[in-house]
Amino acid sequence: MNAENTQIQSFSSAKKKLEKEIYLTSQERHTLYCQAEFDSNKKITPPNGFESLKYQKRAKRVEWEHVVPAENFGRNFSEWRSGAEVCVNSKGKAYKGRRCAEKANSEFRYMQADMYNLYPAIGSVNASRSNYNFAMLGSMDNSFGSCAVKIESRKVEPPTASRGVIARTYLYMDNLYANYKMSSQQRQLMNAWDKTYPVDQWECERAKRIQKVQGNHNEILEQSCLKAGFN
Repeated sequence: MNAENTQIQSFSSAKKKLEKEIYLTSQERHTLYCQAEFDSNKKITPPNGFESLKYQKRAKRVEWEHVVPAENFGRNFSEWRSGAEVCVNSKGKAYKGRRCAEKANSEFRYMQADMYNLYPAIGSVNASRSNYNFAMLGSMDNSFGSCAVKIESRKVEPPTASRGVIARTYLYMDNLYANYKMSSQQRQLMNAWDKTYPVDQWECERAKRIQKVQGNHNEILEQSCLKAGFN
């Protein structure tokens, strides 16, 4: 049976493990969407021609992006939508949302910290992507200069180089966690991207390293990597 993440509950711990145990060399330290280099201190070297009109401070650092956004599975938890008894601050005021789901529900914590769903991104791209779904947006200008990410009407079109990775991450999360299900439209797109943009050696190596640290297998990737000869 395909097992979920049951080893890492802390999002901050997952990020540290990615930085220290998964992304080990300069060749591996490239962001998902823009292929920007970053160093072991999380300092970004953006590609030539990269532009960020918003979130300019965040454009200078790498952040760990939930490919399937935390909100898109988090709102399926009652603690996110309605709060919980333990979600009361020091002034006695109740709260809900991500903070409450994180405090009150271990399943949410495991999902949020699942390293298969976490990829490095330029901070401003992560912020602009928000929790929007992926789509094909047609002929419009890139939203970040030379980095071919397009964002419009709460939809995001990623560059071709990241589409296969995104697709297999969505398929993994959908396959594994009862609290996340793609829409039929999103599933159709992800299946198409999975077929059109196959795995490469680094995607498969990354999965092997995560499996050693996190403990659970990514069957979606294991099958793809075996077929491609990267086992």
